[in-house]
Amino acid sequence: SDLGLTDPDVRKVVAACPMVFRSRLEETLKPVVLWLNGLGMDKSQVAKMITKFPSLISCRLEENLRPRVLCLKELGMDDSQVAKTITKFPQLMGYSLEENLKPRAEWLKELGMEDSQVAKTIVKLPVLMSCSLEENLKPKVQWLKELGM
Repeated sequence: SDLGLTDPDVRKVVAACPMVFRSRLEETLKPVVLWLNGLGMDKSQVAKMITKFPSLISCRLEENLRPRVLCLKELGMDDSQVAKTITKFPQLMGYSLEENLKPRAEWLKELGMEDSQVAKTIVKLPVLMSCSLEENLKPKVQWLKELGM
């Protein structure tokens, strides 16, 4: 394939995201790959991301991908940091801006972090954006405070 996916990878993508067959090759699938390449991701990185998060290939650029990348850039990430972040955790591109990404970024700022610190934290551990604020993140910060940190 153009992406260099192996046969087992293709089977995994199709099994996990049969909607790929409903997506238009020229209007959806190829533009997503080209756009990811434009962020500085090479063919192997794109293939790895699609294998980890098969739905990525059928995401809509304007409605899904661009707004999430814009959110990361508004925190101060450059293209290489965005590429590193979503290569590590491509599922981030499927998360809600209003329910996941923005609230967690705002919460990190409420802890006293500047945008650049929030960006670096997300680059280091993008899965953080999937953690529950109430059941995971806030209790851990409270525990650290109780320890005197």
